[in-house]
Amino acid sequence: MKMKQWKNAGIWACIMLMAMTAPGVVTAAQAAEDSAGQDVSIAKKAVRKPFTIKVVDAETGRGIPLVELKTTNNVLYYTDSAGVVVFDEPGLMDQSVFFHLSSHGYDFPADMFGNRGQAVQTTPGGMITIEMNRVNIAERLYRVTGQGIYRDSVLLGLNAPIQEPLINGLVMGQDSVQTIEYNNKLYWFWGDTDRPAYPLGNFRVTGATSELPQNSGLDPDVGVNLKYFTKDDGFVKSLVPQLPDGAGIAWVFGLMTAEDNAGQERLLAGYSTHNPDLTAFGILAFNDNTKEFEQVVEFPSKDDWRHPGGQAMYYEENGSGYWLFTEHRMPNLRVAASYDAIIDYTQYESFTCLTPGTAYNGAQTSLERDADGKLVWGWKKNTPPLTQNQEKELINLGLIQMDDPHYNQLKDADTGEAVEIAFSSVEWNDYRQRYVMIGQQMQGKTSVLGEIWYAEASAPQGPWTTAKKIVTHNDYTFYNVAQHKNFSKDGGRVIYFEGTYTNTFTSHVPTPRYNYNQVMYKLDLANPELGLEPVQGTSN
Repeated sequence: MKMKQWKNAGIWACIMLMAMTAPGVVTAAQAAEDSAGQDVSIAKKAVRKPFTIKVVDAETGRGIPLVELKTTNNVLYYTDSAGVVVFDEPGLMDQSVFFHLSSHGYDFPADMFGNRGQAVQTTPGGMITIEMNRVNIAERLYRVTGQGIYRDSVLLGLNAPIQEPLINGLVMGQDSVQTIEYNNKLYWFWGDTDRPAYPLGNFRVTGATSELPQNSGLDPDVGVNLKYFTKDDGFVKSLVPQLPDGAGIAWVFGLMTAEDNAGQERLLAGYSTHNPDLTAFGILAFNDNTKEFEQVVEFPSKDDWRHPGGQAMYYEENGSGYWLFTEHRMPNLRVAASYDAIIDYTQYESFTCLTPGTAYNGAQTSLERDADGKLVWGWKKNTPPLTQNQEKELINLGLIQMDDPHYNQLKDADTGEAVEIAFSSVEWNDYRQRYVMIGQQMQGKTSVLGEIWYAEASAPQGPWTTAKKIVTHNDYTFYNVAQHKNFSKDGGRVIYFEGTYTNTFTSHVPTPRYNYNQVMYKLDLANPELGLEPVQGTSN
């Protein structure tokens, strides 16, 4: 009986509650109160403006891209290419909010508990500028590719310095830039390219052009206005049609120009195809009408070292022109700068001390020496180059002696430790009267493939002896670095380079928007931190 009475009471209570909350029976006082509350809430939403945080380089005052700001509950924000963050977190406005600050190659002083950051009063419509100290010798400038380059700046109504600050060619991410001056423009080509519509994008080369700085192009300090080659749907087009080898992936490296047999200047590139393993090497020529590459020749063997790749540089020696490549990590491969030589794999030479016609063979390696016993380093056909590690091994074996010339044994200028190069870009520099290398290190201390070094030599092939670290990353990759000789300023005193920022080969989570994209840096060669000796004079 008691259970039944409680059950009946419960039923009546439910009926009363339903009646009170049913449509049309809300009291006038409740309705008025709710309406007023909604009006206040709407008003607050209408008038509230975001809070602006700008993070700048303490030395230059320039906004720093790629700075992470983290709240105490692990909400993450990243500065755009102007160093700006829009903050409008519900519940954290009109509050004192602590932001942890971190950025590759930049630092913020730690407090007594080791926290590197700052408490900020997040006033709607307000702004704060925070300074960070640069550890890198090179200065990070901006992101070149991908979505949301100036996202936060645009959200704040600020002017962006480039024409497409939010998305260009529907490119979400892309890697491994190659550039060359051609037809009075700068031509840009990249590898695999991501899109918004699906996780798989373009795997057969993406391209664009930009105006040269001296021909109405942007100042490289400001940015680059890229004009992508696109399809009707707005996404970038594939620039390498299907080739006879049938492989699904195509990449281009080692861009060159040369006159063909008709006397017309052609844009040429070394290519590799993959399925996904390496399928073939060869040469492509760019068709100015279709805006696509066409196959010129497929080289006989994918296992042969004689093919252009890496970054290419034109130079002259004894009155003859050559294209030099960093395909084998160091600048030790070249070919005569003629159309016929470029398409003939037998014309490629390596810079080596091996006996002509031989290859590295450990303790049985044959080295070329002259009648006086001096080691003969030189450009040789049909003879593969020596890698850094192979040269080091021959030194350890005593085959290359300590008083013999060493061409690839780079040492850290500060510690004397060996610096193994994974990829490099070399250009002549008028200011230094030297060939300048920007090199990516293999197995760095703070990242596997993210430490970038500066080195110089009197000849393009070296000897490369001393290097200075100019960019560092914390467990993040920065690969396939490329110098921009067309951007250099003040007679070569200021140079520019970029690379692919990606978490590939690391355990790091990808940085939103920045990951798998190109980031530009500049380096002042007069910076005393480089520790460069005055140059007495070397002719090109």
